Amino acid sequence: MSERAKKAGPASAPAPSAKPRRVPGEPSITFHGAAGGVTGSCFLVEHGGGSFLVDCGMFQGSKTVRELNWRPFPFDPSSIGTMLLTHAHIDHSGLIPKLVKAGFTGRVHCTRATADLLAYMLPDSGFIQEQDVRRLNFRNRLRGRGEVEPIYTREDAEASLDRLHGVDYGKWIEVQPGARARFWDAGHLLGSASIEVELTEAGRTTRILFSGDLGPEKKPFHDGPDGPEKMDWVVVESTYGGRQRPDVDDATRQAMLAEEVRKALALGGNLVIPAFAVERTQELLYDLDRLFDSGALPVTEVYLDSPLAVRITGVFEKYLPHVNQPGTPPPFRRGNLHLVESTEGSKRLNRLAGGAIIMAASGMCDAGRIRHHLKQNLWRRNATVLFVGYQAPGTLGRILQEGAKTVRIHGEEVQVHARIRTLDAYSGHADQTALLNWTRERMPVSRGIILTHGEESQRIALRDRLAEAGIDGTRILTPALDERIVLTGSGEPPVEMVAERLPGGHLPERDWHNSYAETVLALSQRLQTAPDDPTRADLLRRVRAALGLETA
Repeated sequence: MSERAKKAGPASAPAPSAKPRRVPGEPSITFHGAAGGVTGSCFLVEHGGGSFLVDCGMFQGSKTVRELNWRPFPFDPSSIGTMLLTHAHIDHSGLIPKLVKAGFTGRVHCTRATADLLAYMLPDSGFIQEQDVRRLNFRNRLRGRGEVEPIYTREDAEASLDRLHGVDYGKWIEVQPGARARFWDAGHLLGSASIEVELTEAGRTTRILFSGDLGPEKKPFHDGPDGPEKMDWVVVESTYGGRQRPDVDDATRQAMLAEEVRKALALGGNLVIPAFAVERTQELLYDLDRLFDSGALPVTEVYLDSPLAVRITGVFEKYLPHVNQPGTPPPFRRGNLHLVESTEGSKRLNRLAGGAIIMAASGMCDAGRIRHHLKQNLWRRNATVLFVGYQAPGTLGRILQEGAKTVRIHGEEVQVHARIRTLDAYSGHADQTALLNWTRERMPVSRGIILTHGEESQRIALRDRLAEAGIDGTRILTPALDERIVLTGSGEPPVEMVAERLPGGHLPERDWHNSYAETVLALSQRLQTAPDDPTRADLLRRVRAALGLETA
């Protein structure tokens, strides 16, 4: 964490916000996350009966973006009446403990499955932050720098669980005076929802639909996403707004996985899969189970090295009993599946030189045990790393996908000789065609479509595609971070920036931290290959001069 983030002040101190005079019957939405970027989903809805949040997620990606997690909320948490949560992924739920710690006392309405998942996910998030800060503070002490505090602890996260309130799909709930909501299955992961909201004030009702993250039309455990029609405003995610993916069924997806596994094991090394603990892990285990039973793959030792994923798998067994086929072992309880929970057990996997499948979180390689396994395997020419989910810009996962030859993990330089592969068939997000179809099914939309949760290139691609499709001539808006849109009944909706945590509300896909790391790695490689003569000495002298350590 940078000095800028450390000096940002306590999480309870709201940033200044110059609010416009509110017109009765004209609510507003302020986009405090997932605007111009994929993570940090957090939308503040203000209306005559009060205010509430839709999601309160953690920012992931480049260090500049992640620093927003330490900064004060750009609103007063104690003034927020309640929250509607679309699903359990940390980029949508991960700052709930921070919100509660900063003064939020309302309920967090979510589906029952989401509440069950968060009972494990939020404490795990707090534990990871404690561990990461412990390592950071060790390095800071070595460098003579001050220590920092985690955003929240496991204890903070456990305390926030009392705020959760499970609801059923399809049933209206009263959110606060003049506001009610209804949850629809978004098909993204267990318990995920699109949320329909009705706001009534001064004799006028405004209907808003928040898509949340939408799943593709074919998923192993879920039907396609659903939702109501005839909205005034629809807020739509755009993660894959500019991408098309092949339409694959279960058999095709399993065949694609089998091909990747066979090639990886044929090399004699390990297959390392960075997998999100929720949904992606369970999908992979389900498909591997089918491939082992059918003989399409030889029975191979599979190590699930994630205490969180082990617990989450139990939640899936509770809500998806149909995945167990009569006469066969449950897919999550096979004899060749080893559930690794202890730190000692995880370390023992370092002895595996080849022939195993190792699955660990986090899915973007930003934290957790996967980083240890990458450090142990990336340098091996017979190893394979298989990505099966979205990798946000600036994450270690994206850097590896983009072909980096050297990376830094836990402050150490690691050469990348392993095969780096990506299998898109497991994506939890709808592609451009599916997003377009889902939006069409919500028609007519009388006032506007607001695109969120996408890198700018993906969001603009979806905007242009929607315009080409002639979506009823509806205006399409693309708010920046911390921009407020007033949901007027007619005319052009006013848009204004209410805070400026990043210049212009722009979330950079890469930042100077990425450039610095690349420069250090490139310099290290050059020094290693340079002859030990005056040329090398001169290079070292010039570098030290550039860093201000000596004169040129």
